[in-house]
Amino acid sequence: MGDGTYTNPIIHADYSDPDVIRVNDDYYMVASSFTCAPGIPVLHSKDLVNWKIINHVYTELPFDRYKYPAHGQGSWAPSIRYHNGLFYVYFCTPEEGLFAAYTDDPAGKWMLKNILKVSQWEDPCPFWDDNGNAYLVRSKLCGGPAYLHWMTDDGLSLLDNGKIVCWNNEENPVLEGLKMIKRNGWYYILAPAGGVATGWQTVLRSKI
Repeated sequence: MGDGTYTNPIIHADYSDPDVIRVNDDYYMVASSFTCAPGIPVLHSKDLVNWKIINHVYTELPFDRYKYPAHGQGSWAPSIRYHNGLFYVYFCTPEEGLFAAYTDDPAGKWMLKNILKVSQWEDPCPFWDDNGNAYLVRSKLCGGPAYLHWMTDDGLSLLDNGKIVCWNNEENPVLEGLKMIKRNGWYYILAPAGGVATGWQTVLRSKI
């Protein structure tokens, strides 16, 4: 507003399932693009209020079906993270599986890898521990349960079939949009639950 304040919405557009990270003094945001192309916009900000689109993660998905509109398909709920000088964006499509894109310059070219061809996965998020071990938390189509996978250190291959760390049930229905962080020695998994219209935020934590 020019006086140190701002009004909402800060962006007059639909950025579904946004995820934001800070790297030094810069903020980066990604969001779902579903069947639209180019896919997964990358936005940059210095203050979390003023945002500018600087790139897209991919020009198109490498499947013939996406040459035409595929409603309800495409990239869902991406996660963006920074590790060892590289930016990573992870996402799933309902039918083609788990993808990771990576780059050393979010405004430059992104490399895209289909890590696993599998259906019914959704909303993945990578996590690198202090010792460099890499993990992936994700959900299942229609919300839950929550799975935790072990990955290679570069985050580009899965090393197991995953373990269920939280069931979706009456207490946590529609468990989706998972994010994993570590703070003060505690591991946290955060996930919207209960559905879009009336949902809440579920928080899991562990020391190991």
